[in-house]
Amino acid sequence: MSLRLILARHAKSDWSGPSQADHDRPLNPRGRNAADAIGAWMAREGIRPAHVLLSTARRVAQTWEVLAAHVGPLPVTRHDGLYLATPEAILDHVVAAGHADVMVVGHNPGMGALAQYLVAETPQRAEFHRFPTCATLVLDIPGDGWTSLGPACGRVEHFIVPRDLTD
Repeated sequence: MSLRLILARHAKSDWSGPSQADHDRPLNPRGRNAADAIGAWMAREGIRPAHVLLSTARRVAQTWEVLAAHVGPLPVTRHDGLYLATPEAILDHVVAAGHADVMVVGHNPGMGALAQYLVAETPQRAEFHRFPTCATLVLDIPGDGWTSLGPACGRVEHFIVPRDLTD
């Protein structure tokens, strides 16, 4: 048996409201377009996780709304603890979810650091190390439960950034 973990960073957010709290920032038009491209790609590739974990930040919820328009409604759990979470906290939420196919939509630096920790073979792309907005990593992890997670345990099925789809 194997597990599938999908890590996606939220799409580009709007910084035009200087007094707006970070947690409440919405997506900007570029971010909506990027999420739309990633969502269409997920639908074409048949990527449809069993469960989705989201940070409670507005930009994460809006990213998921755009993605879900392509992949369809899925069971979603929102966690305050995923807002700007560490890699360890993200993994704790994945393990607690109890599904063999989980997607997490969250923030850097935690998402990028977790991706680097889990991959057995790093994609030969500069974007992987930056894990830019809306970057999406699909990992296959051998094992029969999330307790098999550890350093370099995952095989990269896909690593994609919006620019791959919009140029």
